[in-house]
Amino acid sequence: MIRKTLIAAGSAALLATTVLTPAEAATERKETYRLMELFAEVFEKVRADYVEPVKDEELIEAALNGMLTSLDPHSSYLNAKNSRDMDISTKGEFGGLGIEVTMENGFVKVVSPIDDTPAYRAGLQPGDFVTHLDGEPVLGLTLSEAVERMRGPVNTDIRLTVRRTTTEPFDVKLTRAVIRIQTVKSHAEGNIGYVRISQFSQTTDADLRRHVAQLKKDVGKGLTGFVIDLRNNPGGLLDQAILVSDDFLDKGEIVSTRARRVEETQRFNARPGDITEGLPLVVLVNDGSASASEIVAGALQDHRRALILGTRSFGKGSVQTLIPLPGHGSMRLTTARYYTPSGRSIQAVGIEPDIKVLQSKVEPIAVPERDRRSEASLRHALQNPDGKGKDKAAPAPAPVPTPSEPQSKAPLPGAPEGAAADKPAGAGAMVAIKMGDPAQDYQLARALDLIRGLSLYRPQAN
Repeated sequence: MIRKTLIAAGSAALLATTVLTPAEAATERKETYRLMELFAEVFEKVRADYVEPVKDEELIEAALNGMLTSLDPHSSYLNAKNSRDMDISTKGEFGGLGIEVTMENGFVKVVSPIDDTPAYRAGLQPGDFVTHLDGEPVLGLTLSEAVERMRGPVNTDIRLTVRRTTTEPFDVKLTRAVIRIQTVKSHAEGNIGYVRISQFSQTTDADLRRHVAQLKKDVGKGLTGFVIDLRNNPGGLLDQAILVSDDFLDKGEIVSTRARRVEETQRFNARPGDITEGLPLVVLVNDGSASASEIVAGALQDHRRALILGTRSFGKGSVQTLIPLPGHGSMRLTTARYYTPSGRSIQAVGIEPDIKVLQSKVEPIAVPERDRRSEASLRHALQNPDGKGKDKAAPAPAPVPTPSEPQSKAPLPGAPEGAAADKPAGAGAMVAIKMGDPAQDYQLARALDLIRGLSLYRPQAN
């Protein structure tokens, strides 16, 4: 039986191991049989007396899903179709809206939108609650049922009612699409490499190595460091998180997983070899960074290999195993907790950044030309002996960018240039910055400044 280890957003429950005497074991078995008889009795009553006919398969699937989802937000039963969808999604391509979700207080909660998908382009944000789907309330649905309703044929529309803490509930229409995820993207910001990892699928580690090698080739010997962007990364495959962490570490523990039985504890260690050759690293995280991305951030933070910048991460410290049920799909079961190298669990607390930086819109403070002053503007000022600045005023320093209140003033995705985004509700509430562009992305701009500062104190190669 093939099992796949997943890490996805949410919380977990750890079961205690109990040793029973033969008499106690017999009593427990007897009680279990009695409860199974109760289940069979209820099942038969529903089949016989419910107001409408119900298929046996639907009843059993609902019972299985109810049993598993009552344990924690990430254990669930997947029928054959949903199981196939799960397999496809871990390979980096699937159909839907491009949104990673969990369930909280009966509503669907957005963990993070996936880059370049309908949900991302519409401006959905981590922490948003989806309360209605096409006008039908989400309350009363399981997570699997809600996800199933959000899926559908490509190019069909669905209307989501979204509740955000700062606005009144509003509707947004999304068009379903085939989601092809390029999990790693990169570009050079001057002499600094920027690498964005949007989630952890089967190709993430190989893609990361390829992108880093290309950046080293493009920038050359002047490369001073890397920014690794894990914001809004909902997680994915455990083995990929371990491999990505290993890419930046030469030795030491990366993560440990502790299951119900002590003998099943696993520790994963780094092998020699750092693909960045020890250059400074800054890792960006926010409240949409969950599970596998928290493993990477936690490992690099504990080993002091990188500075973590941004806001506190999601706080999901559990591991799910996808267990096939031949002929009946599969079950996703929380089987372990994970711990960072220092032995800390981030469950429900998240990764605290080393440097906390809230996302803000950056605006320059405009200074009228007549008010600009410098030494060169003073009467009888001495000339520069090198001939610089002769017969003209020295250039004034660049305007100082200052964080201003916010994202509510940023342009809407897809809106014409200059369009305002401070509408009270509806589309005006859907706001997203262009992540990866330091002109708009204040957290990235701070990370780049930090790399530049660190590079000043590094020994220069001969």
